Amino acid sequence: MSFPERAAPELLLRGGRMASVAVLGDVVLDRYLAGSTSRVSREAPIPVVLCEAERDNLGGAGNVVANLTGLGCGVWLAGLIGDDPEAGRVRSHLEARGAHFELFARPGRTQVKTRLLCGGQQVARFDCENPAPLDDSLVPRAVRFLEDALDEGVRAVILSDYGLGFCTPALCRSVIASARARGVPVFVDPRGRDWSRYKGASAVTPNLAELALVRGVPVPNRDRDVEAAASEVLRRFGLGAVLVTRSSKGMTLVEEEGTVHIAARSVEVFDVSGAGDTVIAVLAAFVASGCSLEVAARLSNEAAQFVVTRAETYPISADELLRELDAAPRPGAARVLSRSSAAAQCRGWKEAGCRVVFTNGCFDVLHAGHLDSLERARALGDRLIVGLNSDASVRRLKGPSRPVNASADRALLLAALRVVDCVVVFEEDTPRELLAELRPHVLVKGGDYRAEELPGREFVQEVVILPLVEGLSTTEILRRGRG
Repeated sequence: MSFPERAAPELLLRGGRMASVAVLGDVVLDRYLAGSTSRVSREAPIPVVLCEAERDNLGGAGNVVANLTGLGCGVWLAGLIGDDPEAGRVRSHLEARGAHFELFARPGRTQVKTRLLCGGQQVARFDCENPAPLDDSLVPRAVRFLEDALDEGVRAVILSDYGLGFCTPALCRSVIASARARGVPVFVDPRGRDWSRYKGASAVTPNLAELALVRGVPVPNRDRDVEAAASEVLRRFGLGAVLVTRSSKGMTLVEEEGTVHIAARSVEVFDVSGAGDTVIAVLAAFVASGCSLEVAARLSNEAAQFVVTRAETYPISADELLRELDAAPRPGAARVLSRSSAAAQCRGWKEAGCRVVFTNGCFDVLHAGHLDSLERARALGDRLIVGLNSDASVRRLKGPSRPVNASADRALLLAALRVVDCVVVFEEDTPRELLAELRPHVLVKGGDYRAEELPGREFVQEVVILPLVEGLSTTEILRRGRG
C-alpha cells in the first residue's frame, strides 16, 4: 500500500467507527449462470452450456452499498427499480445488508446484467435495461431522502452513475447543492461526455477510458498525460479532485494543491467487474470517517487490487481490507504529506482516539541527537508528526551555506524512521501557522526553551521541553568536518 496513516484506518475498521454514507445511483442486479460445456449444438455452431448454478448479487450502486456495509458503514440508498420479480431480489439483498433504502419503482424491468460463466470464465453477458430516466418531478423526493440521511448523521454522499437513468442532470445538481450546503463531500463515479451535472463535486473517479471520453481525445496511460487531462477537467467542471484509475499503473489523484501517483502492485487479475464500485466506496467511507483524501485514495487502490483477484462482483469486507493492510509495505515517501493532507490526517487520528505529538526542526544533517529526541517525542503519544523547515526557511535561519541537504531528501530520511508517522514541510520561519492547522495534543521541542516562548503553543494542550544530547548538533558536526 504505501501511506503513513495505517493505524488510523485499522482503528476505524476494528473499532466499528466507520461513518455512514448515502448512495444515490443506478441499481443493478448482477446475475450469474455458471456451467460447463463439452459439445456443440446441432442447431448452430455454438457450444451447449450445461447450467450448474444460478446466483445473483447487487450490482452498480447496489454493489457500492455492498462494499460500504462490508466495511462497517451505515448506508442509505436511493435508486430505480422496475415492477418485476427482480425488484424483489434487489430489496431482499438490501434488507440482508441492513441498508436504509428508498427505491423508485417505474413500469418495466429492473436493470439486470446476466453473465454466463464456463470454467469460471465469462463467455457472454446479457443486459436487460430500462432506459426511461428518472422523472424530474421525483427529484425533490430523492433530495428529501438525502436530507433525512444527512439529518441522521451521514457524512459523505456517493453518486453512482451508470448512465441507466437515475443520475439525471437535475438530480445530480440538486444532490450536490444539498450536500454542499451541509458541508458534506460528494463523490461521483461518472459516466458519459457531459460532466457539467457533477459541477462542484468533491471528487470524481473516472477510469482512463472515461477520462478520455470527457476530454474528447485519447489519454495515454502515462503519468504526465493523465495528470494534464485530469487537471483540465478539474478546472473545467469546478471539481475538488479527480482520482483516475489506471489498471496496472495504479491511480493518479489530482487536486489544486498537487498530484499524487499511486502505484499498483502486480496481482493476478481474475475479474474486474465492480472494481470501480469498490474504489468509490472505500474512498468515500474513509474520507467520511476522518482520513485525508490521499490516504483514502491509497486505501481504495489497495482494496481494488484485492477484489479484481476474486471471481464475479465481489465487495470487500473490513477483515479482508485489514489483512491487505497488514501485508502491505510502507515506503517512507508515502509518509511525506502536504499540509492539507497532514491536517486532515491529524483530525482522523484524533477522532480515532490517538494522542498526536508534534516536533519540528531543520534536521539538515540527521545525527544521533536527532534520533534520541524523535524517539523520546514519539514515546509521549501514539503518532508523531515532524514539521520540517523548507530550504528557504533554513537559509534565512542558518545562513546562505545551508541547508546541506535539500528538503525533499531531509523529508525522506525522516519519513524512513520507524518512530515518525508523518513529515510535513513548512515555508515559514516558525511552525506557528502549521500548528494552527494541525492542532496536535503535544508540542515537543529540544533545548533550553521556555514553554511560553514557543510559537504556536496556544494551539496545543501540552508543551514538553526535552534536553539535548551534549556535543551533538549539525553546526558542530559541520565545523568538525571543515576542520
